[in-house]
Amino acid sequence: MSRILAIDYGKKRTGLAVTDELQIVPGALDTVDTHKLFEYLENYIQRESVERIIIGEPKQSNGMPSENMARVKSFESRWRNAHPEIPIEGYDERFTSVLAHKTMLDAGLHKKARQDKALVDKVSATIILQDYLSHR
Repeated sequence: MSRILAIDYGKKRTGLAVTDELQIVPGALDTVDTHKLFEYLENYIQRESVERIIIGEPKQSNGMPSENMARVKSFESRWRNAHPEIPIEGYDERFTSVLAHKTMLDAGLHKKARQDKALVDKVSATIILQDYLSHR
């Protein structure tokens, strides 16, 4: 089997998570500068077999798209045009940052670690992926 990769797309930084090859266990992969994301993913799919990409869709609590949604949709479109062989699908990411902070707190991470935005982004991507796996 191939891996499933999740993206927590941000204006400046993007968190990434990926499953094992059996698509059972999600784990944090990396945090990259968003302007380097496309190249990073192209390099990654050369090394690893990726079946699908899940990208968090940023929505407000009322379900309306947030201001970052246009950037997410633009990235999705660019990916589909360049790599139609690897589907990309949106997944509701509401409250993942809040859950990431709670998870880090529950894990006993100190305040300084919890303020590491790159770590929060990776944890958020992992939560998106775990939620996707649970609901498929």
